[in-house]
Amino acid sequence: MRCPFCGYKEDKVVDSRATAEESAVRRRRECLKCGKRFTTYEYVEEVSLLVIKKDGRREAFDRKKVLAGIIRACEKRPVSVEKMEEVATQVERAIQKKSDREAASSKIGELVMEKLKLIDDVAYVRFASVYRQFKDVGQFMVELKDILGKDKKKK
Repeated sequence: MRCPFCGYKEDKVVDSRATAEESAVRRRRECLKCGKRFTTYEYVEEVSLLVIKKDGRREAFDRKKVLAGIIRACEKRPVSVEKMEEVATQVERAIQKKSDREAASSKIGELVMEKLKLIDDVAYVRFASVYRQFKDVGQFMVELKDILGKDKKKK
């Protein structure tokens, strides 16, 4: 493993544990040259999953793309990186369980929104506004009213 800070090839594992869902191993490492610490995750390599895009194209599922969308939606929100990683893992696992090797991009987006709605309403609305491509403020307001209506029922 190369150190992301100095590029040195040797490090030591300081801490190793399973993630919350036990779907990966999280390792804290320390570079033997610069002494900085960084985290790595080990995942079991699964059978490749194809994503069916809106235009019918197929491409390999990329967990990094899902995580990047989640990170963008959660920017400047009180959501930890670990929680965002957990959401990406939950979405990936759900897709793998439900499909035979192919999943529609719309299904992936819906799963991300479902998970974000449980974590942070603002992150959910941000993701939904990009994912659903709101054309005007009216569509945006409908989504907000839906969230606000559910919040009132909780109280």
